[in-house]
Amino acid sequence: MEKAYKYRIYPNKTQEVLIQKTFGCVRFIYNYYLAKRIDVYKNDISTLTYNACSKDLTNLKKELLWLKEVDKFSLQSSLKDLDMAFKNFFREIKKGNNNYGFPRFKSKKFNHKSYKTKFTNGNIMLFEKSIKLPKLGYVKCKTSIMHQGRILNATISQEPSGKYYVSVCCTDVDIVKLPPSNNSIGIDLGIKEFCVTSSGDMINNPKHLKSSLDKLARLQKELSRKTIGSSNRDKQRLKVARQHEKIANQRKDFLNKLSTNLIRNNDVICIEDLQIKNMVKNHNLAQAISDVSWGEFVRQLQYKAIWYGREVVKVDKFFPSSQICSVCGYRNINIKDISIREWDCPECNTHHERDINASINILNEGIKRLST
Repeated sequence: MEKAYKYRIYPNKTQEVLIQKTFGCVRFIYNYYLAKRIDVYKNDISTLTYNACSKDLTNLKKELLWLKEVDKFSLQSSLKDLDMAFKNFFREIKKGNNNYGFPRFKSKKFNHKSYKTKFTNGNIMLFEKSIKLPKLGYVKCKTSIMHQGRILNATISQEPSGKYYVSVCCTDVDIVKLPPSNNSIGIDLGIKEFCVTSSGDMINNPKHLKSSLDKLARLQKELSRKTIGSSNRDKQRLKVARQHEKIANQRKDFLNKLSTNLIRNNDVICIEDLQIKNMVKNHNLAQAISDVSWGEFVRQLQYKAIWYGREVVKVDKFFPSSQICSVCGYRNINIKDISIREWDCPECNTHHERDINASINILNEGIKRLST
């Protein structure tokens, strides 16, 4: 199994200059061969493959000597990324998805930068307080946990806040499966409460973005008043970026802790299959839906379930979980009105709290799908 370990690194001035040069060279190679592939197609109605671009890169490095200053694997990875972008584009077009974008040129103004390097002959090694990287040598690193398995590659990145990170991808990682808990749970996702479980637990929505909107608005207002191109504007841009990063980190921390807790305590997790892309088209709820990050939460549940031997079952989006009585199965179509939070079943007279009843129905439906 493959697993990535992300660490923060603290390059010195010389290493930082080389990293920035590598970012620039990777962007140049990507844009250069994207333009070349477009030009070849227009003139000859043919395409340049990855192998053809790789051979041409060898000759290009003889002409542009500054390309030899940086890690050679980063340039090859840039070509592979371009080739994958074209393959993804044509694959989606064949499927009839015309909304999938054609590969675009990379901009120097984009604040998130990264490049990938390949492991070979021990050129990437992790130590207690440093990491060895190609061309950079030993870089100061904050290692909270040592990696397991065999290193495949490393991705060096810089966030908009200016912080540097390295993500080390390893294979043959042995992840110990969790012992059976003999529990199953249904989850009804929401906005007011992040989620309601079939056991009756209500997890509050922390609303990290909403609680920081005032400070974020003030920082962005100050940024808009700075002169474009000035050092003061760049300093203010970093303040805005750090605030965005803080919000993102708070959200990731909450989602990781909650998803890990659910995986540890339950063998089967049943959850509704939400069409989030369609839901955010409602402009009254778009910001709240984006802030709650249902998609990321489900993604974390799915990969952690694979790691630890659990099962995540998605219930169809058209399943009327809120309308069905979880006791007798009676369907009350009046509950389509989302303002109704509690109701009594006309058949069995059971009193239902809307979200708890929905989560129980999601659990029952998920167990039924799993058994069939």
